[in-house]
Amino acid sequence: MTRDASHRDENKDPITDAPGSHPVGVGVGGVAGGVAAGALAGTVFGPIGTLIGAAAGTIAGAAAGKGVAERIDPTLELEYWRKAAPSRAYFADEDDFHRDYAAAYRAGAMARSEYPDESWEDAERRLQADWGAGRGDSRLEWERARPAAQDAWGRVDRTYNAYAWSDDTYARRFDSAPYRQDDDEFDDYRPAYRYGTYARGEYSEREWDDGLASELERGWERFKGTSRLTWVRAKHAVADAFNLDRQRPH
Repeated sequence: MTRDASHRDENKDPITDAPGSHPVGVGVGGVAGGVAAGALAGTVFGPIGTLIGAAAGTIAGAAAGKGVAERIDPTLELEYWRKAAPSRAYFADEDDFHRDYAAAYRAGAMARSEYPDESWEDAERRLQADWGAGRGDSRLEWERARPAAQDAWGRVDRTYNAYAWSDDTYARRFDSAPYRQDDDEFDDYRPAYRYGTYARGEYSEREWDDGLASELERGWERFKGTSRLTWVRAKHAVADAFNLDRQRPH
């Protein structure tokens, strides 16, 4: 069977939707090769996904709510795996992503999002028990579906961990930030710090410069959620997170 290859080579920017924006990217989060090891050059978390915040339309955990309370966007997660799945060792030439694997990826992603206190071992037991009813038209028995579900669970786990790390790290640094003004609140800067953390995974081989700042500016209005900051003010925090992310302990 021919693999689903529709739109596979567009490499759209996950924020601006511009084609060809990421020569190493596959949708949101970077190359699938980094997923295998759970890490991408320059960031301990590797490819991370997008979250939907409490405010309608916010993405990548950009809502100003406390902590990481946002939920994973399953549609964007499936789009990521549609592009990344063919590179996985368990994906065979005769497999069809939508029919065979989409249900497994969705189930794994949602399990991590809906049951945040469960380990993968706990989630696997639940997923295996539910697979018969939830597999739809998939031809895969659980043993073949399991690696995809675990991949999706792991990516979502990295996403939550990355944004939780970002919130904790930059909240502690915020009062001494040189760009902070007297009436500024951390909740306005939270999306900027998360954007910088996200950008480090997307642009792991680049240095912060005016060119990268210009590219990220195009995504700020979609990424900012309820933040009151313009890009002119937000970019300092984005740069701070982008550069400090390199120092995150492994």
